[in-house]
Amino acid sequence: MTVLAHGITASDANDELTRDALAVLQPGFEGTTAPAWLLRRVGEGLTAVGLFGRNIASPEQLAALTAQLRAEREDVLVAIDEEGGDVTRLEVRGGSSFPGNLALGAVDDTGLTRDVARELGRRLAECGVNLNWAPSADVNSNPDNPVIGVRSFGADTHLAARHTAAYVEGLQAAGVAACTKHFPGHGDTNVDSHHALPRIDVDLDTLVARELVPFKAAIEAGTKAVMSAHILVPALDPTRPATLSPQILTGLLRKELGYEGLIVTDGMEMNAIAGTYGIERGSVLAIAAGADAICVGGGLADEATVLRLRDALVAAVREGALPAERLADAAARVRALASWTRQARAAAAPGAPQEGSAPGIGLAAARRAVAVTGTAAPVVNPLYVATLAPVANIAVGDETPWGVAAELAALVPGTDSGVYAEGAEAAAVLAAAGSRTVVAVVRDEHRHPWMAQALDTLIAARPDTVVVEMGVPRATPRGALHIATHGASRVCGAAAAEIIAGV
Repeated sequence: MTVLAHGITASDANDELTRDALAVLQPGFEGTTAPAWLLRRVGEGLTAVGLFGRNIASPEQLAALTAQLRAEREDVLVAIDEEGGDVTRLEVRGGSSFPGNLALGAVDDTGLTRDVARELGRRLAECGVNLNWAPSADVNSNPDNPVIGVRSFGADTHLAARHTAAYVEGLQAAGVAACTKHFPGHGDTNVDSHHALPRIDVDLDTLVARELVPFKAAIEAGTKAVMSAHILVPALDPTRPATLSPQILTGLLRKELGYEGLIVTDGMEMNAIAGTYGIERGSVLAIAAGADAICVGGGLADEATVLRLRDALVAAVREGALPAERLADAAARVRALASWTRQARAAAAPGAPQEGSAPGIGLAAARRAVAVTGTAAPVVNPLYVATLAPVANIAVGDETPWGVAAELAALVPGTDSGVYAEGAEAAAVLAAAGSRTVVAVVRDEHRHPWMAQALDTLIAARPDTVVVEMGVPRATPRGALHIATHGASRVCGAAAAEIIAGV
């Protein structure tokens, strides 16, 4: 008899308990085709797969990949972290064709938000993706938040709520399930949960009046999934982060807010969980607390991880640490969502652009989101674009291009550019620019004193400097022309470039 782990034998591999344990996992993998091990596990009961930028080369390749998975299981959930804006996997190598949440919030047209989400959903569905880990419903109440920022619709609770609801409605109208995140709200943090465990020290009344309002709106809009946050909220649970808290997932989300859909964890390999509880124990505690699906694979993307988590869940049931009924309920919720997406996919019939689709809506929305201070002088000289680049947060990643350099080079012949990190001197920018007009591009200047200092020096030396803020615009606008794009997606850069070039 072959023993796999925790007393699981080869003959047990297809029993109901083991299939339930596989069903609640949402793992990632390496490569642009489905590896044999993944297809085998899908055949054994794995019901969901997570996609990341490393898995995507083109829409055609992605459609072929999802077809591979559906050949094993027609209703497999294919999930992706596609927020549009700064966080894109579908267009990871070129930048998103859609502005992100902050830009949509700046326009504050819920019809536009709904239409953008629907068009994004249509493109995902065309490629065979049916679960999107979006939108972010976090209220960005802490302007120094290092991980949310432009991923939020804004700092106003009710604005965030109405746009969250519109986004959910638009995405799901395209047959793609929305996964509203990061419950109960990640906006008032100053720590990135990829690195450590954030803590939100506000009272219960503040949480109810601020953080929870957008999630209530999402639930009322029918969001099919909600993602938990790896954050400690002592007003709700003084000991366990939300992902592992029965009080927060079952008591608050299920019972008080009446949510009946799928609860998905944020990535369990993030250090807020992996570095404190470990992913195996963390996964067991999450399911016991009320989560239904374990997201893992952003960093851990191999068969061994899937088997470790499967076996940990099975062992926890057999040892009495996890009720079998809770695991079975979680698996049933995953399968129910898989069934919904199959029906929604058939109803939406993705393929050629349908009536009501809007291929150019992303750029149109980005243009509406731009805020301009100052007067643009006619471009009479070539430009020098100096991108003052902070370290990218992990959610955004560092492989997606951003800025305005490429867009301006296409519009203004002779434009040159350079990228400058912390520690670079403004003198180096001035030397490289020569007589050309400087376009200084920043991202969250208010969070990076070195950027502010560099801008002070550049503007003092060259008053005609143009400043483009592609993060959260908090600093006082300065420069001959100041452009706030409310995000750094490709279309946000294109909208800014058009203004600078006067086209």
